[in-house]
Amino acid sequence: MNFLGVDTGATTTRALLISDAGARLGTGRAEGGNPNAHPPGVAAARVAQAVGQALGGSDPAGVGALVLGIAGAAKMADPSVRTLFEAALRATGLTCPIKVVADCEAAFATAAATGEGTVLVAGTGSIAARISGHRMVATAGGFGWLLGDEGSAYWLGREAVRATLRRVEAGTELGTLGTAVFAHAGLAPDPDQVQARRTLITAVNAESPIRLAGFAPLVSAHAATDEAAADIVERGAAHLTETALATRNPGDTSPVVLTGSLVTAATPVGDRVRAELTSRAGGPVRVAADGTTGAAWLAALDSVTDEQAQALHRKLSGS
Repeated sequence: MNFLGVDTGATTTRALLISDAGARLGTGRAEGGNPNAHPPGVAAARVAQAVGQALGGSDPAGVGALVLGIAGAAKMADPSVRTLFEAALRATGLTCPIKVVADCEAAFATAAATGEGTVLVAGTGSIAARISGHRMVATAGGFGWLLGDEGSAYWLGREAVRATLRRVEAGTELGTLGTAVFAHAGLAPDPDQVQARRTLITAVNAESPIRLAGFAPLVSAHAATDEAAADIVERGAAHLTETALATRNPGDTSPVVLTGSLVTAATPVGDRVRAELTSRAGGPVRVAADGTTGAAWLAALDSVTDEQAQALHRKLSGS
């Protein structure tokens, strides 16, 4: 029997087909399939595209279960949205059960087979969750770009633009961060303060809000040379650290699993978050692997014994 795992966010959707022995049979990739960030019909089609690529020439009837790990899983509680996704996936030939889980549940499963601990997600958005029995039982943050997601790439990008606008209004030097922000927006800073402010605001507001995440790498790139960038890094790392710790109890020694480019890569924010959590969390700090492996493993759990599940996890994680 085979199993499918899908990991979809605001920018990318990935799918993985595995056998019950842990062989990787096929992969697929498409644009973002988060129904909070994209029209649900578009999101569903992208998820189905990635699944179709992963299936390749494999018989869809041989798939025992599919787990969809999704940033924006709450949106799937809307029957109309769920119907769109079900229809798109059934169109690939799948007849198996389809389970939707939060992307952080799938991410945690890549690095911890015990099913108990904390996961911190910091990519385009941010959230921390307490995992128990492989399911999310408590959360901190994760309110979305409009209401929160402090420390996320969206938040970092927004703070970079805001810091630049403040410098424009104050008539001070733009600094390396401000200069980079204007360049990223495709603008040359206008010497007229009012015009410079207006053109930057107009350019940023012309894009979808999620595109603010594109400014986030500028914060990392200029953290060593620009005070505003360094301040954003410090505040972002503090937000993420406290968000993760908010899901833990005193004396907790369970794993903390990190996922998302901000905390898994060698970035100023990630370096600070990993150091703080290693010092303060009380348990091992691990970096998640590809979320599709966690989703595929979760898809297999109802069909294998506990011993087989542990062996399958070791095979998928390479441990």
